[in-house]
Amino acid sequence: MNQFENEVQSKRNDAVDSAVGFVVSFGFFATIFAVAILIDLFV
Repeated sequence: MNQFENEVQSKRNDAVDSAVGFVVSFGFFATIFAVAILIDLFV
């Protein structure tokens, strides 16, 4: 038996964590893209 399986620090689902990371990174780059589009339109 693996000794790390006895003392699990987090019992959360990994899919939820990866989905949150994807949404946050996508939102960050979408914001940068939107700002660049606005700068391109007004300048």
